[in-house]
Amino acid sequence: MRANKVMIRNLFLSPGHNFFGHRGQPPGENPLIEIPEIRCVAGRGIEGDRFFDFKENYSGQITFFSSEVFDELCISLRVRGKSAGSARRNVVTAGVDLNSLIGQEFEVQGVHFAGVSECHPCYWMDLAIAPGAQKFLAGRGGLRARILSDKILSANS
Repeated sequence: MRANKVMIRNLFLSPGHNFFGHRGQPPGENPLIEIPEIRCVAGRGIEGDRFFDFKENYSGQITFFSSEVFDELCISLRVRGKSAGSARRNVVTAGVDLNSLIGQEFEVQGVHFAGVSECHPCYWMDLAIAPGAQKFLAGRGGLRARILSDKILSANS
């Protein structure tokens, strides 16, 4: 499936984990870095990201999040001054229903992906974004995917 209408609004990576593996502890302080392009490496992840080479066949080699969902969340919870990057997903998209890509192979900008599962929002979303974010994002927390081809993905607006 070619996801032609997918716009990439933002691209993020982080060299370390702030929430993953921190249950019962304070969050980490690793920066979330917005960059104009990321290098996708098949079966391994995004070069420079915390999940690069995390483990074999890892389902979250790359994660996607909808800018439309984030906008709805901000309106609903009256969030101001936060970036969609607060959700700690790698790719912020526009123009695609990410849940429709679960179980599908798809292509964006010539990079091939396999949609694996929803990114289930955890309790950290209430801290990272706003109280109520975890509940709001249930069923639309983003997409976890495997990278199937090596190529650079670029933000296009």
